Amino acid sequence: MISVVIPVYNEEKNLPLLMDRLEGALRTLGRPYEVVFIDDGSRDGSLEILKNFVGRNGVRVVELTRNYGQHSAIMSGFSVVRGSIVVTLDADLQNPPEEIPGLVRAMEEGNFEVVGTVRQLRRDSVFRTVPSRIVNAMTRKITGVRMTDWGCMMRAYRREVVDRMVESQEYSTFIPALATLYAKRMTEIPVGHAERHAGVSNYNLSRLLNLQFDLLTSFSEFPLKVLLYLGGALAAGGVSLALLLVVMRLFYGAAWGGNGIFTLFAILFFFVGVLFFALGIMGQYIGRIYHEVRKRPRFTIRKVHGE
Repeated sequence: MISVVIPVYNEEKNLPLLMDRLEGALRTLGRPYEVVFIDDGSRDGSLEILKNFVGRNGVRVVELTRNYGQHSAIMSGFSVVRGSIVVTLDADLQNPPEEIPGLVRAMEEGNFEVVGTVRQLRRDSVFRTVPSRIVNAMTRKITGVRMTDWGCMMRAYRREVVDRMVESQEYSTFIPALATLYAKRMTEIPVGHAERHAGVSNYNLSRLLNLQFDLLTSFSEFPLKVLLYLGGALAAGGVSLALLLVVMRLFYGAAWGGNGIFTLFAILFFFVGVLFFALGIMGQYIGRIYHEVRKRPRFTIRKVHGE
């Protein structure tokens, strides 16, 4: 069986066309399939439309109690899937459902555990593509996996990888990167990319920044190491500067640097800025520890429609 997991948040204008195109694409596979929609606390009519899909071939709807975010919503879908191959995609129709058979074919022909995708001729604005390139570069650095497009959620996973991700119980995570911890054979294939069919994107700059911090603090201690090295460099620089000031004062007197006032201000502002930056980075890690020790669930399912 093929399982398709789709998180939905305020996508009422896209859902009817998405369902029709999904059914057409999945029928070409010639095998059993299911479609698991996750209503992530939508405030429009998305949930009612999804409920009306129940009864169509293989459709189930997971209703969450509130908006938990894209990745937590997908995890809730992972917790109820039945298929041996699980495909994820967004509901905005930027990921063409017609590409699903290609993902399944690539996974089976190469016996891969994860099949990622690379969006061709992206239809996003520069305000989305530039941050996306930064996230891609950071993810490659952190995971050590040379995949090109980490931001495209149209991906396929073996059921074993999905089960391991669900069992991980991390409060917040970046699913494409998390999958690399549990998979050995991975590949990418090119897929088409379209403009959003209707509505507006739910990923603003704030959400992209939060996603980047989640990625950094979930999978790497690199920021803490940077602070360690930076602190050592600043300490050495401070000692060197002190020696320089002593030597210059002996040779040229106190008047050469305005009696040292501006030098002291420059040093003060620099160190205060570095201190607040360091506290911010450590705060991200402490915040994650706080969430983890509370053991609150990543998502709460109100009801699964279509069981």
